[in-house]
Amino acid sequence: MPSATRWLESLSPWPTDGFGLERMRELLARLGNPERELDMIHVVGTKGKSTATRRLAATIGGRAYTSPHVSGWHERLQTDPGGFEQAIERVRPAAEELGATQFEILTAAAFADFAASGVKAAAIEAGLGGRLDATNVIDARVVLLTNVGLEHTEVLGDTREEIAREKLAVAAPGAVVVLPDGEFAHLVPENDVRIGGAREAAAAFLGRDVELAEASLPGRFEMRGREVWDGAHTPEAVDWLLERLPGPGGYVVVASILRDKDVTGILERLARAGTTLIATESSNDRALPAADLAEVAAGRFERVESVPEPDAARLRALELAGQEGRILVTGSLYLLADLYRLDSPAFGVTD
Repeated sequence: MPSATRWLESLSPWPTDGFGLERMRELLARLGNPERELDMIHVVGTKGKSTATRRLAATIGGRAYTSPHVSGWHERLQTDPGGFEQAIERVRPAAEELGATQFEILTAAAFADFAASGVKAAAIEAGLGGRLDATNVIDARVVLLTNVGLEHTEVLGDTREEIAREKLAVAAPGAVVVLPDGEFAHLVPENDVRIGGAREAAAAFLGRDVELAEASLPGRFEMRGREVWDGAHTPEAVDWLLERLPGPGGYVVVASILRDKDVTGILERLARAGTTLIATESSNDRALPAADLAEVAAGRFERVESVPEPDAARLRALELAGQEGRILVTGSLYLLADLYRLDSPAFGVTD
């Protein structure tokens, strides 16, 4: 029998029979409904969810469930590889009987592992949208919406309001809902709406003013010597990145972008980070081939090169940047995950 992690990797992340919560509820019922032992904050939005979730968990003294991962599957459950293996094994028998999806298993494993570990509070990041997401089986006292952008429109809707409605459907009547502004407050008329971000969500959860704890995640504005790694995969996410990038304008950019993203919009913004782009491609089957990405980028950067292998692309960027130059690796968390998985001496080159 394969290890729990390898078994998990063999499964589809998403259902082939349509989205719904029935199987997820049945899986949790067979596990004894561990989610009912947890007091939770539910985090939804387009970007910034994972970092907000980790910071919330640290502030409320709990654990975080995030997705996707960069450094390894264990990152999602805020544990180590051994702990992750045990968490998946705990839910595997029931999950196999039900034919659960990869994401349903991960979500159930998080609830079960947190409860088994004696965790009382948790911050939970939604995977896709909210209304039909596998995480929407919890009765969270606080819901945080980080922001709303046009993403997964084929599933969530064609407008920001439609997408916001899908995301905010996780808010049960009576829950405190923290919004970045008042734009979508009319979508949650039965809720106590507060304006702010993760700090306000933590304060609502704890019932007192708090300072938000620091926390970090691999691939989310990760500073690595003279390199910046960030999985920005929408134009809005790149805007956020550029606002925080130290000394923007002088970077050699390494990028891989999924073909179903706004490739042109992302590249137009990345051109503000630097004049040179190394186009590469992650191992995800939705990744735009490096040559195609380079073709789209031509004319937006002074210099564009196509280097399909991510590690080689990174090394080429370091070469072009020189001893004092900086590089930005971005466009997809899958690209960063590929680089994390490398077992190569070249991986350690950061200066």
